[in-house]
Amino acid sequence: MESPLRQLREELERVPSYTMYGSVSAVLGMMVEVAGAHRSLSIGDRCRLVTRQGRRVPCEVVGFRAERALLMPFGTLDGIGIGCKAELENAEPMVYPHEGWLGRVVNALGEPVDGKGPLPQGKIAIPLRNRPPSPHARQPIGEKIDLGVRAINTFLSTCRGQRMGIFAGSGVGKSILMSMMARFTQADVNVIGLVGERGREVGEFLHEQLGAEGLARSVVVVATSDESPLMRRQAAQITLSIAEYFRDTDRDVLCMIDSITRFAMAQREIGLSTGEPPASKGYTPTVFAELPRLLERAGPGVDRGSITGLFTVLVEGDDHNEPIADAVRGILDGHIVLERQIAERGRYPAINILRSVSRALPNCNSPEENKLLGQARRLMSTYEDMAEMIRLGAYRQGTDPAVDEAIRYHEPLETFLRQDPYERAGLSEGYDRLATILEAVE
Repeated sequence: MESPLRQLREELERVPSYTMYGSVSAVLGMMVEVAGAHRSLSIGDRCRLVTRQGRRVPCEVVGFRAERALLMPFGTLDGIGIGCKAELENAEPMVYPHEGWLGRVVNALGEPVDGKGPLPQGKIAIPLRNRPPSPHARQPIGEKIDLGVRAINTFLSTCRGQRMGIFAGSGVGKSILMSMMARFTQADVNVIGLVGERGREVGEFLHEQLGAEGLARSVVVVATSDESPLMRRQAAQITLSIAEYFRDTDRDVLCMIDSITRFAMAQREIGLSTGEPPASKGYTPTVFAELPRLLERAGPGVDRGSITGLFTVLVEGDDHNEPIADAVRGILDGHIVLERQIAERGRYPAINILRSVSRALPNCNSPEENKLLGQARRLMSTYEDMAEMIRLGAYRQGTDPAVDEAIRYHEPLETFLRQDPYERAGLSEGYDRLATILEAVE
């Protein structure tokens, strides 16, 4: 354990040797104009505004206008007026993760919000807007990772270093699905980002869904929906930075962000505030530039470590072709579709297997496993094509042998896909059970 004197010395070394100042010249909504320091600032730099009461409000430079820097605050602007001092920070925004962060809950600034005392600070600085490893230096994705969810382990096999999207409308069960994977996964560390989450649901997720077992090997980053767009955007960025720290210690990290849509909404608010023109469905062009910069940070590392990314996308109005869903689907290595109609029938997790894809398949499976999956998908597809006629009673048994076969297998396959939130399903168990179903039903 490090001595307090050594920790103090390291903290003092991080203190800048000088400070530059500007002054507030205008305040409009959540945008602050600072004069006198625009030549010393660039996009992404940090400043602290000093209120009339002496409180310091952290801000980020998001643009420039007429030789003035445009700042957006991480908190409220109460007490800020014309002439208030703006302190410039002369260092790139960094986070200093530590092993002691496991089991802790932090905010978008890397500060503890769980009431368990101060966080230990590591020696390695990770930039908040870090760049992914060179594509030529990265290892290929590894072997399959056990996520503890039978439908995903079997039909949507995910490999170490793969990036998957979970696409769902509100209230379809994506948070519960995430908590299942966090509790049951074989990854070494979980890093979970709750971006724009409802404040009421944060406690429920931590204590009821994630539980003490899941939290013990997790770092949770929280930015609730009432926080500023900068806090919500940075929550996603710091989540990846913490995951990169554990990846660089040669560990397999499961990084989950809920949700990428709220990250995109935060970036849209920032862009519109700076005068950026809206493009597709009100989203500004920088939104579609920031998405790959964030998502590409997940994946295999240069050495043995990896970041397996699971990113939820909140599809508005259950429209899976809306702009953010469409953009994210093109970046990631597969997508898991949760469907409201399946949830309404009482089958959880409400995964639509036929609309979901893992791009690790079929290469990560053995020929026997691929044959098994092909047979099961064919049966589900045949039933889905005739589902309306079957439910209406318009189909007569014996008309089509393939449909008759699909009807016989439908209920056993539905039972196979159904899983209690506190039931763990191993990687090999799914294939064995599926083989038993396909052999047993006649």
